[in-house]
Amino acid sequence: MTARPPLDLSLYLVTDTRLCGDRGVAATVGEAIAAGVSVVQLRDPDATDDEFVALGRAVVAEVRGQVPVLVDDRVHLVAAIGADGAHVGQSDLAPLDARGLLGPDAYLGLSVQTLAHVETAHALPSGTVDYLGVGPVWAQTTKPDAAEPCGVDGLSAIVQASPWRCVAIGGIGVDRAAAVSSTGAAGIAVVSAICGQPEVGRATQALRTAWDEARA
Repeated sequence: MTARPPLDLSLYLVTDTRLCGDRGVAATVGEAIAAGVSVVQLRDPDATDDEFVALGRAVVAEVRGQVPVLVDDRVHLVAAIGADGAHVGQSDLAPLDARGLLGPDAYLGLSVQTLAHVETAHALPSGTVDYLGVGPVWAQTTKPDAAEPCGVDGLSAIVQASPWRCVAIGGIGVDRAAAVSSTGAAGIAVVSAICGQPEVGRATQALRTAWDEARA
């Protein structure tokens, strides 16, 4: 069994370089962590590997170990960046292969959209995956190739079937935190609700408060 401590999935930020604009990804991440983000996933599908490593190192330097930093998709760059783990989707590197690259100490998340995806993940050896990212729950605009929204009922069904803690993503803002919490999910993941907001700290704090109040 793994000795990795559980991630705090309560407010999970997925970065978007374009949305962060002139403020930049690292500065956005720094402000968001100060206001309550608990995990950062670095995502930039348009960057070259070299660009992605440079971006990742800047983010890791900004974070200074305050929260875990995970790398989207590019598992082979986790060590070069100095990140704490990775997150893979259904069309990315297979979870078992990703775990082989990461070793036993790094975190690994897996995106799922259906109960069938959860059932397939059940066959993985214990300790392969640390958590599931579920979604999109609602329609969203930041990931053009995303699957169809599963809705609150779909999220709830996956959470109930999953032996792993789940973080919901897709169209989530302050007004939907309570609905996500009602399913038993461990947290909310956001992109545009933080990245590119005029006041990153205030936007993050509003999400943090909405989630904490829903859980209370």
